[in-house]
Amino acid sequence: MTADNLMGPGNLTDRIAAEIADSFDEELEMELDDGRLEKLLDIYGEHPDRPTVDRHIYFKELFRLQAELVRLQDWVVNQKLKVVVLFEGRDAAGKGGVIKRITQRLNPRVCRVAALPAPSERERTQWYFQRYVSHLPAGGEIVLFDRSWYNRSGVERVMGFCSEDDVEAFFQMVPQFEKMLINSGTILIKYWFSITDDEQHLRFQMRIHDPIKQWKLSPMDLESRRRWEQYTKAKEATMERTHLPGSPWWIVEAVDKKKARLNCISHLLSQIPYQDVPHEPVTLPDRVHNPNYTRLPLPKDMYVPNIY
Repeated sequence: MTADNLMGPGNLTDRIAAEIADSFDEELEMELDDGRLEKLLDIYGEHPDRPTVDRHIYFKELFRLQAELVRLQDWVVNQKLKVVVLFEGRDAAGKGGVIKRITQRLNPRVCRVAALPAPSERERTQWYFQRYVSHLPAGGEIVLFDRSWYNRSGVERVMGFCSEDDVEAFFQMVPQFEKMLINSGTILIKYWFSITDDEQHLRFQMRIHDPIKQWKLSPMDLESRRRWEQYTKAKEATMERTHLPGSPWWIVEAVDKKKARLNCISHLLSQIPYQDVPHEPVTLPDRVHNPNYTRLPLPKDMYVPNIY
């Protein structure tokens, strides 16, 4: 029995179109909420002049790049590559946003996110890199670190969670640690998302006044705002000591979120040469119909109410 036997051709076309549109809705839901945006901009008494990439072009390019990410994923699995991507930067720099767009259409068994919490008492007594090692990929996997071992030269240093001796030891070990990863066949890519003082202030204000985003603000985030200059000094030291020939830093200008996402994903794709992976044609098998089977009705009170 074909699909056309089940529904008219017009209905089938509509169903297919709706299914395709629905696959894009998650991104649209993340982006389109003009009512909230207008309300939040009123905090400033006027709408700041913030030209950005045209929305139509943004979506078109994003979906194209996400299709390329799927091709890259197939290549990583086929070639048993091990890929590690680090995302660093100040609070509210947009790291989480680009990670969402990268993972949105990928297989979570292939591409996963490592966002480690503060170390436990036991982890504090371990070799510093030890808790990150367990999250490294096996062959055919991509791991995106939403903050990484560079916490030591960033937030831990600025907030006083480690000593200057600890930081110096970290700077001494990083080249060796990353060289070991690369020599073992791991592809290591490091991104630093850079925003201005004014932009971080704006984004924090929006989080304060937006109930949907307030969960993103922690006491640590607020303190980081006060210590802007200390974070700048920590960033400069990190760039100077860990911008290495085999594992360089790539700076993403992230004041414009949309441009930052497109630029970062495009650059990521350029860092790993990939090709199309041949796939056997997929044929949907006919469903088995058993004339002796009668589907039993379920009680109506088991169903979620059709409110919408």
